[in-house]
Amino acid sequence: MEFIKVTPNYKPYIALIELNRPKELNALNLQLMGELRDALKELDDDESVRAIIITGNEKAFAAGADIKQMAGKSAVDMLKIDQFSTWDQIRKTKKPLIAAVSGFALGGGCELAMTCDMIIASETAKFGQPEIKIGVMPGAGGTQRLTKAIGKARAMELVLTGRFISGEEAMQYGLVNKVVPIEMYMYEAVKLAGEIAQMSPIATQLAKESVNRSFETHLDEGLTFERKNFYLTFASEDQTEGMQAFVEKRKPEYKGK
Repeated sequence: MEFIKVTPNYKPYIALIELNRPKELNALNLQLMGELRDALKELDDDESVRAIIITGNEKAFAAGADIKQMAGKSAVDMLKIDQFSTWDQIRKTKKPLIAAVSGFALGGGCELAMTCDMIIASETAKFGQPEIKIGVMPGAGGTQRLTKAIGKARAMELVLTGRFISGEEAMQYGLVNKVVPIEMYMYEAVKLAGEIAQMSPIATQLAKESVNRSFETHLDEGLTFERKNFYLTFASEDQTEGMQAFVEKRKPEYKGK
């Protein structure tokens, strides 16, 4: 792959994907997003992987979409390109995704970070949806996920002004999980991924699916969906092992079955 680096066994049960267009501050062009989609599909099917970290470099997670690819396009051109179908496939990744963000996470970069399930940020991180400054608006979920994460008033301000916020502000708003010094953000992302990777892969997948459903439906339907997935965990060997280990006061050994 040309624009991403994939390390399936970065740490036990943890895969790492690095966005790799440093000269363009990891701008998200069509090829990079296609490579990311394909890599996530492979890792989703890899039983040795239980959590996935997506990162850029210290200067930029991703500074936005590749404007050069879009400049001069018509509405019909953009419709035919259908670039957001790739995002839809990425969103369906079953395994937990952690964004490790340093530097710029702007426009499409912010939207990609929000597509992940959790975000660890360095003190240098800058988040924002500055599309309004070039005469457009977010198109990969920025108006939707940002609003659900930080509320209408704050999301409206960021989307309509294009203002950037620091990692510290993002954490106060509820957008990120933790902000740490730049030399620690990958360590913290790996630490979080490691904690998750110790759990039952089946229960983890069903729990992720249930939390995401809470953003997509009303409470009654969400509770029904959660209950169904809860019952489904009792069809797994991991559930038997987990409860037996608790009774026997030992650490469980999950096999994802």
